[in-house]
Amino acid sequence: MLYLLLSVICSVAVGVIFKIARKTAANAKQIVLFNYGFALLLCYFVFAPNVQLIASDAPFSLYIGLGILLPVVFLFLIASIKNIGIVKTDAAQRLSLFISLLAAWILFKEAFAIAKVIGILVGFLALFCVLNKTADSDKSNFKYPVLVFLGFGVIDILFKKVAAFTAVPYTTSLFVIFGIAFCFMLLAVMYELLIQKISFELKNLAFGLVVGCFNFGNILFYLKAHQAYSANPSTVFAGMNMGVILLGSIVGVLAFKEKLSKLNYAGLVLALLSILFIVLSV
Repeated sequence: MLYLLLSVICSVAVGVIFKIARKTAANAKQIVLFNYGFALLLCYFVFAPNVQLIASDAPFSLYIGLGILLPVVFLFLIASIKNIGIVKTDAAQRLSLFISLLAAWILFKEAFAIAKVIGILVGFLALFCVLNKTADSDKSNFKYPVLVFLGFGVIDILFKKVAAFTAVPYTTSLFVIFGIAFCFMLLAVMYELLIQKISFELKNLAFGLVVGCFNFGNILFYLKAHQAYSANPSTVFAGMNMGVILLGSIVGVLAFKEKLSKLNYAGLVLALLSILFIVLSV
């Protein structure tokens, strides 16, 4: 249970750091670049990936897709936290699991129990309630959590496909994906520095270091939690998603005074119920 708790804390901590970084006018692209740089180093030293196992039949299209999509969606995540806060962004990110569930149902013809169908329907209702704007919010800002919802859903599908390729260990594939993400963001930051003449600031390096550590910690502890509960993975699934929504809500409301309507609070409760239905259907 300790690993699961640490994974939840690391996940929410990333959002908190971006919330703090916003107040210092930090550069989001530079932070994401250094985040993947430090995550790449941690992945190398902790998992000791063996890239020699990657042969010509490795899923390079998936690697490249994830390597580009991960940082892009990360930037959407930052924009969402900046515009509508941690609570709604975390909920949108966690409810993105319904994209992969629908893909399993529609594309891969997976049989669904009635509880899972109920969970999906309740989940979409929860998403509507959570993202319903408060009186003082700008409707245009809600494109970001929608992009977070869709983006993380697609990422989850692609990661499932990567995990299915057992010829390469998952941690080695993760190392390659982080490397591609780092190179992609390096090009984006170099464009800013050389063409747009945006200056490098040391605070972005510092924020990137902290985000990279927590981002990697989230992955590491999540994998360890699955190892500890290998006989009951639904416990990890439920604990992670519910934990992030609950802790993110507490931090957002208490620490950052984020405003939520009664409908938003109802949406958070529905989000927890939807995850519970899905877990019970396993």
